[in-house]
Amino acid sequence: MTSSPIRRAALLVVAVLAVSCAPAAQKPAGEESAAKPTLPPEPTVTWSPSDTLAGQTIDHGEWILPVDDARKALHAQHHPHAVLETRRVPGKWTAPAMNRVGDFALSKDDLTVIHPGPGEFVHVMEGQRHGYQNLTVGITYTAPGGAPPMHTHKGEEAHVLLNGRIMYALGDSIFTMEGPYIVNIPAMVPHSFTNLGDGLAELVVIFPTNVWEYDVLDYFPFASERAKQVAASAQWRTPDPIVK
Repeated sequence: MTSSPIRRAALLVVAVLAVSCAPAAQKPAGEESAAKPTLPPEPTVTWSPSDTLAGQTIDHGEWILPVDDARKALHAQHHPHAVLETRRVPGKWTAPAMNRVGDFALSKDDLTVIHPGPGEFVHVMEGQRHGYQNLTVGITYTAPGGAPPMHTHKGEEAHVLLNGRIMYALGDSIFTMEGPYIVNIPAMVPHSFTNLGDGLAELVVIFPTNVWEYDVLDYFPFASERAKQVAASAQWRTPDPIVK
């Protein structure tokens, strides 16, 4: 028996409602993409070119110094790379009297901010400016893919990270570390690091000196095929930790 126009219309409405109310197709397990963490805003450097004192050059919040022959000779004893410049913390300062709580207890906002490389800022506690005789500490803001230039220090350095995944270039070695960890960086060994995760990495860098200083080299390791292979291997080995 042929359906009436009214019956056919009613059946069509029911069919449309059934389709619209059906649950959405679920992606196979493992295909859901986790939302990337929202990064905090980039810090603002403390010192600008307008703060330059006589005889100083300031760029990206740092005091840029030329390299003399003695320093070039020192580098030649340790590695094959050319040294481009020395960087320090600029600006005038007065040693604290160390007679009040504020001289001993510092918040991150009390520290000088520099911008060594793309996606890389550092809050620097330079010891000589804060009453320390043999200690300097930095707290990095290392965005995903952020990295300082390849560089060296005259003394040793320690890196401490609680959460995140970092790829290191240390001398001729390229490797990854997942927090929590401590990395020992010997004196005059060329090194850099880059954040392989999706969230912000905040490395604590520690020096047994009260002066912040490093020399920038003419070599950057993370564009090499070897570094790309190490990074790709690290990404597939285990999931990234949650970096808040």
